Amino acid sequence: MPASDDSFPLSALQHFAFCPRQCALIHVERQWAENTLTAQGRVLHDRTHDAGSESRGDLRIARALPLQSTGLGLHGVADVVEFHRQPDASWRPFPIEYKRGRPKPEPIDAIQLCAQAICLEEMLHTLVPAGALFYGTTHRRHDVTFDATLRAATHELAAAVHALLAAGRTPPPVYTPKCRSCSLLELCRPLAVTRSASAHLARLLAAAD
Repeated sequence: MPASDDSFPLSALQHFAFCPRQCALIHVERQWAENTLTAQGRVLHDRTHDAGSESRGDLRIARALPLQSTGLGLHGVADVVEFHRQPDASWRPFPIEYKRGRPKPEPIDAIQLCAQAICLEEMLHTLVPAGALFYGTTHRRHDVTFDATLRAATHELAAAVHALLAAGRTPPPVYTPKCRSCSLLELCRPLAVTRSASAHLARLLAAAD
């Protein structure tokens, strides 16, 4: 499914929520590096996508389903979409996103899943009220309801990503503990830049005394 020029990948939502600078490095500067965490995630998604589609009774399962939303201005691929037959013989989509780790305190995984639901609603002209997140570490499925609050947060995050990409500027680095898990750590070098800026500020303050 072709993407429009101003459409960004679904993954950019995760990248922006983790770190706007990371999002810009990947989607503005086109830089990428892989570490153990990203490799494990890629393998999990590849295995899920390669499992193939299924159909049994009142359930159909599609894997690696292309997605696009003009309303959100994004595109991507759903890991799994279950289609459940309804009493009126229609099929209701139920997206399932696979994650390598465990549930996060932040709602970003639910937002990414909600974005998939919005794509499906636009593409299939049907309501998608719920989906699920499956975490590889816990091997558990967590149901997610796409309520008004989650949908508003999804639109807000998508708008923030569009603003970042439209500006075409990479935010300056700010070192935080989560930088240690970022695959772009060596490209970004936030600690070195932060130390350099701190040293420069200290020299300015010393000169002013």
